[in-house]
Amino acid sequence: MNKLSHIEILENGKGIQFLLDSAHKIFNRPIAVFDINYDLKAYTDVVSDDPIWNELVSTGTFSLKTQEFFAQELFTEAVANTDKLVILKSSKLKHDRIVGYIFNKEDIKVALIVMVGLDTLSAEEDTEAFEKLADKISREIHDDEYFTAYGRAYHESIIVKLLDQAFNIPIIYTGYVQIILEGFEDYLYVAVVDITQSGIQQNKSEFFKKLIEDTYPSFKFAIYSDYIVIIMSAGHKNFHFFNNDGNFFKQNNLFVGVSSSFENPYELRKYYGEAVAALKNGIKSNTDQRVFFYK
Repeated sequence: MNKLSHIEILENGKGIQFLLDSAHKIFNRPIAVFDINYDLKAYTDVVSDDPIWNELVSTGTFSLKTQEFFAQELFTEAVANTDKLVILKSSKLKHDRIVGYIFNKEDIKVALIVMVGLDTLSAEEDTEAFEKLADKISREIHDDEYFTAYGRAYHESIIVKLLDQAFNIPIIYTGYVQIILEGFEDYLYVAVVDITQSGIQQNKSEFFKKLIEDTYPSFKFAIYSDYIVIIMSAGHKNFHFFNNDGNFFKQNNLFVGVSSSFENPYELRKYYGEAVAALKNGIKSNTDQRVFFYK
């Protein structure tokens, strides 16, 4: 029986650690799962002479120096731009490794699985088996509440950091920001929703964020400076979002300002300012509209 067949018969429902330990017996290589923020979630407890592996399992994460190394070797970019698997090779690595994404039930990339030491493995056979292992782990976490909440919270934390202009080392954070763009088209837009005139009194920000998330599941959301912030995309410039949704916002007594289009996510703060300006000018105009576009 080949490795793919062995992986295929592994049972789901016994946890990530069971799958990793079982896979280690098949591949005989160290395997770990860490989330998108590089926090270690599970690993095979084996001895390795690979210093980056040892750093991960001994500290539970990767240092800033190691993250800078990943970026300089273009590992961060390679991983960010793959849909499934990527093999990382470098003369500066003790051992090559293969990396794949883990997806939650909303199809958000929430974690990575890595196997270290590809030197003696069959590339074609082991890549196929490793991809099946990544799929099994995605299935394992499908109903896991932590990873469901983590996906949305991850999007929100990146949006807030972009708005705060907190990414002072863009080369490191390219991979983080890239996940915000997953599933988006060429042109980005930001909208801000004013919830201050709604009738909800308690937890109104979370209430309306959840309501709008459920109504527009393809968008990305955050709470920032008392606004619900929405990141959207379209295939062309000057796309008018929410044209037919006035009743939704009117029923909930909400007002929305929408920016012009942009392409660079690091310019989010600038276009957030446009959306706020559109919102304030629209409310001041005292029309019956609920959605206002930056002009």
